[in-house]
Amino acid sequence: MSTTPNPKLADQPNSNLEKDPDDWTTGDEPMTGAQTSYLKTLSEEAHQPDQFADDLSKAEASKRIDALRQAMGR
Repeated sequence: MSTTPNPKLADQPNSNLEKDPDDWTTGDEPMTGAQTSYLKTLSEEAHQPDQFADDLSKAEASKRIDALRQAMGR
């Protein structure tokens, strides 16, 4: 068994568990179906329907989801 720590499992700031959406290699692709559904739901629950647009990229959708979740205390 290897004793080398797995950086993907590390609980530290330099971990690979979370990447800035601006650094995603696929961030310019259209948002996923799951993102579309979740963003639509969150924007309605937050009474901010203008935060939803069906032509967002994966990265932009992620940023909007994070902002709405934070604003709603989730």
